Amino acid sequence: MKPTNPLFTGMPTTIFEVMSRLAVETGAINLGQGFPDTEGPEAIRRAAADAVMTGSNQYPSMMGIPALRQAVADANRRFLGLDVDWQSEVLVTSGATEAIADAILGLVAPGDEVVLIEPLYDCYVPMVRQAGGIPKLVRITPPHWEIDPDALAAAFSERTKAILINTPMNPAGKVFTGEELQLIADLCQRFDAYVIADEVYEHLVFDGRAHLSPMQLPGMRDRVVRIGSAGKTFSLTGWKIGYITAAPHLLAPIAKAHQFVTFTTPPNLQAAVAVGLALDDAYYAGFKAGLQAKRDRLSAGLADLGFDVLASGGTYFVTTDTGPLGIADDREACLTMTREAGVAAVPVSAFYASDPPSTFIRFCFCKKDEVLDAALDRLARWMRRAA
Repeated sequence: MKPTNPLFTGMPTTIFEVMSRLAVETGAINLGQGFPDTEGPEAIRRAAADAVMTGSNQYPSMMGIPALRQAVADANRRFLGLDVDWQSEVLVTSGATEAIADAILGLVAPGDEVVLIEPLYDCYVPMVRQAGGIPKLVRITPPHWEIDPDALAAAFSERTKAILINTPMNPAGKVFTGEELQLIADLCQRFDAYVIADEVYEHLVFDGRAHLSPMQLPGMRDRVVRIGSAGKTFSLTGWKIGYITAAPHLLAPIAKAHQFVTFTTPPNLQAAVAVGLALDDAYYAGFKAGLQAKRDRLSAGLADLGFDVLASGGTYFVTTDTGPLGIADDREACLTMTREAGVAAVPVSAFYASDPPSTFIRFCFCKKDEVLDAALDRLARWMRRAA
C-alpha cells in the first residue's frame, strides 16, 4: 500500500496525553497536563447554557459571532491599549492550537524559514513542516532561560517569513522582557518578517508585572498575529475557544486556512466567552492572584523536598531539577514518579526538538490547594521510603 503522510505517520503521542493516561491508569495526581480542576466562572457557563436554549445552534459566521469579535477587540483596547477593528482584524477559532495552525498555514509558503524558540509547544515544528516551512531553532535553557542575541540574529535571513514566540512561555514560565521583544521586533523589521505571538497566558503574568505583546511595540502593529485563549483565561480548556487579532492583510489568508480546517466554532460557547471577556477587573485580578498563590504554594513545597525550583513569571507551570529524585533522566524520572509516588509531571526534554536538557521537570500548579498539598505529601512519603 502507498505510504501515508511521513510527517505524521509514526509520530509519537504527545507527552501530555502519555502522562495523563498513565496518571489515570495508576491513580496518580496529575500535575502534568495543563488544565485546571475547577469548572470556570459560573456566569460564563450559565451564559453558554442559556445560549443553547435561546440562541441559534446553526452555523455561525466563519469569522465568529459579532458579539465575541467585538469583545476581543474591546479586550485588546482595555488591556493593551490597541485599537482593533473587530470586523476586519478579529477571527474566532476552535482553540488556540487551531489558531496557531491557521496562522502558519495562512502565512508560510514552501521554503520559508520560521524561527522557533526552544523549549516549545509540541505542535509548532510539525505544523511549520507541514506547511513546507523550514524551522530555524533558537535555544534557551534552564535555569535562566536567557536569549542569546547573537544566536537569535543568526537564525534570521532573507528567507525568514516569521518568528513564532510564546509569552508567557510554556514550559519555562518565562515572560519575555521589553528588551527581548524589541530585539525580536528589530530583526523582524530588518528582515521583513512577521511575529506569530502565542499569548494564551496573557492574563497570567505574576509579581506585579503587566503582559507586553509585541503588537504594542513601535512599527509592529501590522506585523504581529496575536493569539489568545478563552480556555486559559477562564479555566475552560475543554471549550477550545481561541481568537486571533491581526491586521487585515494578515488575517485574510489566515481566515482562509481556518475556513478549511474547522470553518466555525460552537455559537453558544462563543456567546459565553463574550460575557467572560467583559467581566470586571476584579475577576482578572482575582484570577491572577489565585494562580500566583498556587505557584508559591507548590514552589515552596517542592523546595522543602529538596528540588531546585526555577523562577516562574507566568503560566500554569513551575520547573524543577530532578536532583532529589536521584534519577538523572527527566522522562524516566517522571514515569517512575507517576508509577511509584502517584504524582504525574512532564519532562522538559519533551519541549525540545533535538539534544534537549535532560534533568528538568515541569509541574502544573493550576489545581485546588488540597490537590497540590496531597501531591506534595505523596512525594514526601515516597522520597522518604526511597532514601
